[in-house]
Amino acid sequence: MEPSIVPLTEKKLVGNRLRMSLTDNRTGELWRGFLPRRKDVHNQISSELYSIQEYEPGYFKSFSPDKEFDKWAAVEVTDFEAVPDDMETFILPTGLYAVFHYKGLSTDTSVYQYIYTTWLPASEYQLDHRPHFEVLGDKYKNNDPASEEDIWIPIKPRQ
Repeated sequence: MEPSIVPLTEKKLVGNRLRMSLTDNRTGELWRGFLPRRKDVHNQISSELYSIQEYEPGYFKSFSPDKEFDKWAAVEVTDFEAVPDDMETFILPTGLYAVFHYKGLSTDTSVYQYIYTTWLPASEYQLDHRPHFEVLGDKYKNNDPASEEDIWIPIKPRQ
């Protein structure tokens, strides 16, 4: 599985977030809270959903499944003029990303093991400290082996 290397321009997002860890995975709770309210965001750019992970500096240097991070369920918007009361704004900053097109169950973590332990160490890139995210488009089907999504990993040239 080879990624596309893509420069991302800044994106404005609106959604909800929860603090969690891989051990205490609250992803289902996050999306169950966000999806029914998604229609309340009136200035959406597309039907795509964004699943974003914000990790603390050093999260991957001494990895533990108990370390917490913020996870977002969001949609891209044109501006922040009409944000629903119980939602927050988020800006995905400009930067370089390795984009992996993945087909399969979202619960299958082997794709991430491949990215972080095989592809990244052999590549000419290293992780950059920016948000990691998945774009869930029209071909995304939760808990379906035919589901498709794009996994965006923040990178920079190896130093």
